[in-house]
Amino acid sequence: MGTTDSSRAGDARPVTGPAAPPSGLLDLLSVAAVVLNTSGQVVFWSTKAEELFGYTATEALGRYAAPLTVHEEHRDEVIKLFAEVMESGTDWAGAFPIRHKDGSTRLVEFRNMRLLDDLGDTYVLGLAADQAAVERVERDAALAMCLVSQSPVGLAILDPQLRYLAVNPALERITGQCAADRLGRPVGEVLTYLDTDPEARLRRVLETGESVVDRDIVCHPPGDPDHEHAWSVSYYRLEDSGGRVLGLAYSVIDVTERHRAAAEATQARQRLALIARASASVGTTLDLETTACELAEVVVPALADVAAVDVLDSALDGRTASHDGPARFRALAVSASHATEAVRAADPPGELATYDTDRLITQCVRTRRPVLLPHTSRADLERIARHGEAAAHLAAAGVHSYLAVPLLARGEVLGALDLKRTRNRAPFDDDDLFLAWELAARAAVCIDNARGYQAQRHAALTLQRSLLPEPPSHVPGLEVACRYQPAGVTSEIGGDWYDAIPLRGDKTALVVGDVMGSGITAAATMGQLRSAARAFAELALPPAEALSHLDHLTEGVEQTITTCIYCVYDPGRGECEISLAGHLPPALMRPGRPARLLDLPTGAPLGVGGVPFEATAIPFGPGDELVLYTDGLVETRSEPIDARLRTLLDALTATRGRDLQDSCDRILRMLRPPGGDDDVALLIARALP
Repeated sequence: MGTTDSSRAGDARPVTGPAAPPSGLLDLLSVAAVVLNTSGQVVFWSTKAEELFGYTATEALGRYAAPLTVHEEHRDEVIKLFAEVMESGTDWAGAFPIRHKDGSTRLVEFRNMRLLDDLGDTYVLGLAADQAAVERVERDAALAMCLVSQSPVGLAILDPQLRYLAVNPALERITGQCAADRLGRPVGEVLTYLDTDPEARLRRVLETGESVVDRDIVCHPPGDPDHEHAWSVSYYRLEDSGGRVLGLAYSVIDVTERHRAAAEATQARQRLALIARASASVGTTLDLETTACELAEVVVPALADVAAVDVLDSALDGRTASHDGPARFRALAVSASHATEAVRAADPPGELATYDTDRLITQCVRTRRPVLLPHTSRADLERIARHGEAAAHLAAAGVHSYLAVPLLARGEVLGALDLKRTRNRAPFDDDDLFLAWELAARAAVCIDNARGYQAQRHAALTLQRSLLPEPPSHVPGLEVACRYQPAGVTSEIGGDWYDAIPLRGDKTALVVGDVMGSGITAAATMGQLRSAARAFAELALPPAEALSHLDHLTEGVEQTITTCIYCVYDPGRGECEISLAGHLPPALMRPGRPARLLDLPTGAPLGVGGVPFEATAIPFGPGDELVLYTDGLVETRSEPIDARLRTLLDALTATRGRDLQDSCDRILRMLRPPGGDDDVALLIARALP
């Protein structure tokens, strides 16, 4: 069972007093004691001697031992051995056949020694035990020692103070700690690598006698601190035959392979689930930042404690990435499983950052190959971080393992997925690299789609904004405010527009239109119709006639269905003439009155053809406000149009009399938060005194 050192302080068994119970070993051997005088006569005869030889003390005392207990053919030899012990004082030990009272012969293990009393008289003490009993005990002890020393099960023996008395080789091998580092020390000093409190559990077993069997423990033992090991442990209280507590034993069975197999199976399921979750949750929109955030969040904490997604600035601009020199990244997303200094080391999302050629993320995108550091040193952190301050944050956060994989899509490197571990003690391995590579490959396609859409959307938005007029600096008799808000990132640019056109005679044409459809085609169609509307306005055509000409014009335009509202304000007459082409009615606000929708003939959208348009003239005096808008302001998928129109009127009433620019902004915030499905054109005109 290993090695013990009796010289250690505190190793000796404590003395509990003169009445301490026996160990029970002598009872197992049934040791008999016999004392002979110099003549070979029995002068003392123990109870065990009665059991061993068959004679009572009365029958044995005073008689010569040789004739009493030895067969005749062995007497001379016995007398000779007796004389040698008496003369030399040398002990003699060995097995010898004796004669039992019943006439049978038994082989007895003897140990004879000379005694001297205070009067100078000598005696011989004979200690005897049945050899079969001795052999049985020796055999059991040898078997136990063999089993313990050769057992694949780790075993340890502790004293009542829970200090190590013995450790077998298997336990040394399992834990990576040699016996010399344990013997004499309490368990609390040795088992410091366990997350639980083993000393408290062992003490309960020692106090109650209730064994703990097959308790699973997962730890990182001193012999292999980088890997997780699993043990099945059992604790037992040790007692002698009399019930005296001798200490405690515990056994350790290494079930690491079984645990790892189960963990690998579980991990495989988790990895598949993570890939499935990433497929469903990454790329839900065509927004670049949202897609990057989805990727960063899906890998935390399942794969990493901290994740960052960085895209090459050249990829965002559509330029070819450089193959040498520093790399310039735009940080898109950072995610962490807990508050950590590592987040402070990451570049803030939206900002540009340049990494030198010796930085690992630069090498990742330049070589298009992953970078895996299972264990990071301080020098490694300097190569991970952009500068020294960021490296200090990584060190303070306890970053111990690093993995970066390139974002590759359609043969182009877009950026990198940057992963770090702090709380997760396991280092990144090849399985983690494979999973990260798979996730990055899937996400890179989504990021590339978002990048392409963003470029197309930017082009369409640029086209549309370039086609919209600048708000007029001065319109006779009117104060005008306009707004255009594009659709959310999940939709393309639409064909909404507004216009305020000064006319002869101090008149003003106010136009708001909405081309059905989206994208560059809709924006281009909108540009044609807006230009045509301006041309018809310059001809001083009445609103209904101008709409008729626009309707005829749409016969040659690919995207023809368009709604439009056309108004002409005449300050001299104090009225506004309005005509609708399938458009929502405008809202009118008069001083001191709530906003209301005008009841006007709706008309047919442009492009339907063959339907005449009607015009209606309304009084429009100083302080009156007319609100023109497209359906993107009031139409939603969750509320009926009537309810939304009432909300619009309430919002207009609440902003009546305010600065028109402020009113436009407030109306958009109240009715059309960012991310709507349709674009919005809004125009508010107020008659001046």
